[in-house]
Amino acid sequence: MSIRRTTKAARGAVAMASAVGLALVVAGCGGGGDGGGQTDGKNPPSRSATPKDGGPGTPAADSSKVIGEMKGPDGVVVTLNSVVRDSGGFVTVSGTVANHGSRAFNAIDWRSNETELRSRSSISGATLVDKAGKKRYLVLRDTNGECLCTTGLSGLMPGASRPIFAQFPAPPAKVTEVDFQLPTMPPASVRITD
Repeated sequence: MSIRRTTKAARGAVAMASAVGLALVVAGCGGGGDGGGQTDGKNPPSRSATPKDGGPGTPAADSSKVIGEMKGPDGVVVTLNSVVRDSGGFVTVSGTVANHGSRAFNAIDWRSNETELRSRSSISGATLVDKAGKKRYLVLRDTNGECLCTTGLSGLMPGASRPIFAQFPAPPAKVTEVDFQLPTMPPASVRITD
């Protein structure tokens, strides 16, 4: 009987630890809208930055403007609203992911395969591709290995949507058109604005 109690106690401890861990992840990635991570336009932002034009509660730079759309499996749609080149030497892609399917969506397949990467369940596997210059640009990382992109993108319920962003090194100034790519999704050709 003591083995049974020990097993029950161990299961309860694991369940509690999992619940606390999940609560911390959700709280850390909830986007409290405090405007943290904003920059002066001269240096790239550090961890958990928001898109340059996005303010509290704003899903994207200009959510009424659609510059690209990617439709994936199970009713997942990514709508791109802006691709902006910053004077600090980076490009910020902003948009929205919407779940038009019938089950919860988790962005597990959208994360990067890099082993030193710390961000999980994010869009860290996104890339910008300069087809003319034959170059691929990966999402920027901070000094802790976290991506400068949306993180904690899991459990997106049917009918729900969420703002997303990712920052990349800027291609040369002459490059104005790139493909934005996410694993499992078709690429979207977009124009970079200044």
